[in-house]
Amino acid sequence: MATFHYRATTTSGKWQQGTRQGKSKTTVAQDLQRLGLIPVYVGADPEQSVIDGWRGWLQRLTAPAKRGRRMSLFQRSGSVGQDRLRFTQELATLLQAGLPLDRSIRICSQLTASGSFRSVVAELLDQVKAGKSLSDALAEHPKIFSKLYVNMVRAGQASGTLPVVFQRLSDFEVGAAEWRSHLISTLIYPVLLIVVAVASMAVLLNFVIPRFAEVFESIGAPLPLSTSILLAAGQFFQTYWWLLALGVLAIFVIFDRVLRSVQGREKWDRFVFRFPLVGEMVRKAETARFARTMATLVSHSVPLVESLQIVKETITNSVMARSIESVIQGVKRGEGVSGPLEHAQCFPPLAVHLLRVGEETGRLDVMFDRLANIYDAETRVALRRLTALFEPIVILGMGLMVGAIVLSLLLAITSINDIPF
Repeated sequence: MATFHYRATTTSGKWQQGTRQGKSKTTVAQDLQRLGLIPVYVGADPEQSVIDGWRGWLQRLTAPAKRGRRMSLFQRSGSVGQDRLRFTQELATLLQAGLPLDRSIRICSQLTASGSFRSVVAELLDQVKAGKSLSDALAEHPKIFSKLYVNMVRAGQASGTLPVVFQRLSDFEVGAAEWRSHLISTLIYPVLLIVVAVASMAVLLNFVIPRFAEVFESIGAPLPLSTSILLAAGQFFQTYWWLLALGVLAIFVIFDRVLRSVQGREKWDRFVFRFPLVGEMVRKAETARFARTMATLVSHSVPLVESLQIVKETITNSVMARSIESVIQGVKRGEGVSGPLEHAQCFPPLAVHLLRVGEETGRLDVMFDRLANIYDAETRVALRRLTALFEPIVILGMGLMVGAIVLSLLLAITSINDIPF
């Protein structure tokens, strides 16, 4: 019989931790389930994990600096997300170096390049000096620091692992920034193709076709039907372009209002799920976000019910977000996470099976993290596949439109030879 450390949550969301003897991690996890607990961690002393985390940080600190994502993200100036990322990285480094919290925040304030964000950090410093906890100070800026961020810091304060928490938050922010960068870089080429297609159409309709019309008018000959249709289209766009712009704007406004309503948003999200390729990619991306957030929260002892409530607000698809509510009720009834997640029928079967294994072995936090890695990779593959399909469709559409215009011009040119002089 070996002794295992465990962390588990009750049906009300409260944490319990201690030691228990058993033949293996699986038997200990099963014993905890029979007691009405949901095992999250069963294994070695968790304090050793913190020591290992410090050892890993020291190894990274003494290793040669790598060129690439971290430094480029650290040094890049930009949006609030980049400012928050740099602040998190700097604070993690200073706290792990053993500096007090107030001094670390003061140094972060001096290093912040953005004036608006520097004022936010200065306000955090004043509130911490006045005796307010850092998590409460962060909670007063919900547009900058999410509930995930605030609750992670609150858990770090309660467990005394604030440096480790900020390092985990830093990794989380870097991953999110990398995903946004990957998405933007993937969509640049298709968007560029669409812009070129629209610009080509505009030049041909507004400048080339009218020149042919002047030639035919000067010789008193009728234009071919296809050229006449294109000329009429060009004149319509020149005269009523403002009407077209208003129509596009109205469509965007109506679409935005539909998405703001609960029923409209749900209908749209269900439509996206049924759309070929796109629906599967969205499902995988949301599953990765769900798993990554849960791994970050559960591994730092945020109550399971509260973690699910936070995750529910981070998921953008309303159908999957609503299914989280049934998972929350299932956890409160003592059914664990995997069972209610399977009944929701919104998440992939692999996610359900991995989380069931995590509950049986007492490594739910590890399984959440592994699940996030799996679906992050699958989402990237699905995005590349969708882009690979989208590019030839755009090229084909652009070729058909420009080809139709060029064909009408050639018909006009050849018809000049049939005109008697």
